[in-house]
Amino acid sequence: MQYCNSTFYNKYSLKKSGLLGAFIGILYLASPTSIIAQDSNRYRQEDAMDVITKIIKIKGNTKSDSENLRPGHILTSIFPAVGYSLSNGVTFILATNFSFYTDNPTKTDLSVISLNPLYSLKQQTIIPLISSIWLANNKINLLGDYRFYQYPSLTYGLGGKRLLSQSDSVDYSYIKISQEALYSIAHNFYGGLGYNWDYHYNIKEFDDRRQYERYTQGATESSSSGLIARLKYDSRTNINNPKDAFYADFIYRDNLTALGSTTNWQEIAVEFRKYIQLSKHPNNVLAFWSWNEFTYGGKVPYFDLPSTGWDEYSNTGRGFIQGRFTGTDIVYLEGEYRFDILHDGLLGGVVFCNAESVPDYPSHDFDVIHVGKGIGLRVKLNKYSDTNLCIDYGWGDGGSRGFFFNIGEVF
Repeated sequence: MQYCNSTFYNKYSLKKSGLLGAFIGILYLASPTSIIAQDSNRYRQEDAMDVITKIIKIKGNTKSDSENLRPGHILTSIFPAVGYSLSNGVTFILATNFSFYTDNPTKTDLSVISLNPLYSLKQQTIIPLISSIWLANNKINLLGDYRFYQYPSLTYGLGGKRLLSQSDSVDYSYIKISQEALYSIAHNFYGGLGYNWDYHYNIKEFDDRRQYERYTQGATESSSSGLIARLKYDSRTNINNPKDAFYADFIYRDNLTALGSTTNWQEIAVEFRKYIQLSKHPNNVLAFWSWNEFTYGGKVPYFDLPSTGWDEYSNTGRGFIQGRFTGTDIVYLEGEYRFDILHDGLLGGVVFCNAESVPDYPSHDFDVIHVGKGIGLRVKLNKYSDTNLCIDYGWGDGGSRGFFFNIGEVF
């Protein structure tokens, strides 16, 4: 889904445990710092609405910071646009972010609901609704992920050595329903259960390589239905734009034919995020992200295999088209430096670099690392929810490159 939550062969010897261990080793815990606690006079922030009200001389938002941040007040960021991305071509986007506090902002994290409908000239329709709701005093975190895709696209087959020229055209519809409830176990530490259903149907493959057909014997639909167990450490106070925080996530998913799954199979996903504020200025941040998925126990439906750009928020692999590398597992690491271009925070920039690897098929050996890198522009859409419009241009190996868009930071 490389669009608004959007989102291109060097050989090294690589082992799962070694790479994952290296990922963990460069990340470490740090205490959170709320943006609300920053010196508002020294680092006074402006957003796009401030500029618009000055230019066309309309009455702007006269509410105080305490009024804007009061529980129940919805901070809205909307960005209608015509854009272009690798996965979608020319797109028409309505990117929307709703942020709010359900209780006292000093004791409860910011809740976020994102709705980013998209239509592309490739006749793709994408409607994702993703939410993270924090209840009073962070006692409960409700996580929702609901999506509908009508998705003519490309698939590149399995393994890390597939070339851009080795693609097949596919078309399918996709429904995702996922809901979890996490409960506070200790300070910033949560655990809970949920349910996830991924349903792909009306699947068609058009080219001669028949990579999907060989894997599935030509199935026109697949279902992965299973229970989720999750443990999470999260010191972020605002997921739109984390500043000085650490995030660690462990997910176990058990897909069962008894619940409607095409096959019985299991998955473990492990994620780490580290944010280091490099100075007292709130927007000078060094960020690291590691996303890793491992499947086992049975044959995974083709479109549910770990793949570039199909993480929880569809943001891995800037520089590569969505689905570029697919395998039974994936290991991923990204680093990004975020900085202000204007001192008031209205305009900012980023530089980033990522690396990913999937195992060969059917050998399961990690032989290749693929590297993406790029630069980006940030436009402050809402200074109270600290929500940015993210416009990135990325380069990947093998000649892959393109634009990537997001509302809220990529990770």
